Amino acid sequence: MSNIAIVSEKGQVTLPKPLRDRLGIRPGSRLAFRVAPDGSLSVQVMAAGSESLFRLLAKPGEAPRSLEAMDSGVTRRVQVRARRGR
Repeated sequence: MSNIAIVSEKGQVTLPKPLRDRLGIRPGSRLAFRVAPDGSLSVQVMAAGSESLFRLLAKPGEAPRSLEAMDSGVTRRVQVRARRGR
């Protein structure tokens, strides 16, 4: 399936509806972009809730997080979600 989108002057792209429907992309969905060495672009739809876990990864120039720090972050996020579910 080929889908074409046009980049606006603001750098925004509207994904064609059939593509959004097929991939389950809704308002607020997060997409991860990667550029391959050959210049091709890939886009991955991130799982709901993964944005909080994604922030646990080290950014360029920062020291990587320890396993304890990652465990603590995951635990806090699970507790927040559990409170919302009540």
